[in-house]
Amino acid sequence: MKNSVFIASSLDGYIARENGELDWLPGADGKPIEGLEENDDLGFDAFMNAVDVLVMGRNTFEAALTFESWPYVNMPVVVLSSTLSRLPADIPESVSLRNSSPKELVQELETTGYKHAYIDGGKTIQRFLAARLIDEMCITTIPVLLGGGIPLFGEMNRDIQLKLVESKSFANGMLQTKYRVLRN
Repeated sequence: MKNSVFIASSLDGYIARENGELDWLPGADGKPIEGLEENDDLGFDAFMNAVDVLVMGRNTFEAALTFESWPYVNMPVVVLSSTLSRLPADIPESVSLRNSSPKELVQELETTGYKHAYIDGGKTIQRFLAARLIDEMCITTIPVLLGGGIPLFGEMNRDIQLKLVESKSFANGMLQTKYRVLRN
């Protein structure tokens, strides 16, 4: 099974403010992103069409609950949490809750027939990286320094070698970089 990351980060490596706010992220206010064509989603729709299941942590799940409507209507979603005992009643049936290790979850998803997972959320990405279960990452770097917040990467117990696959810069200063994670 292939496991991929698609995420935005500040230049200093944060994916959200300490309180989880994304107000620094272009487009978070619902307005078009300056310097991009109106329908340019930075490849997110194509990425979502390539995956068949989304795995997110509790914090990312709780952030998604604040959106006007559930953003992943046609996508099976697995919420990884050791603290949640059940999901809210109004959540689609396509959302399930697990308290398992990344390795156990990947084995379960493979057995179910899934081929490509989107891994989302800082701690969840870190746990999958530590378990050597991330195959590729697409990181869009936003030209802003936050000085603190929720880091994309935390401490690691080993070096993780990456191979650059593609890099694109945008007129507004954003840089999107795709890496393949090397298994060493």
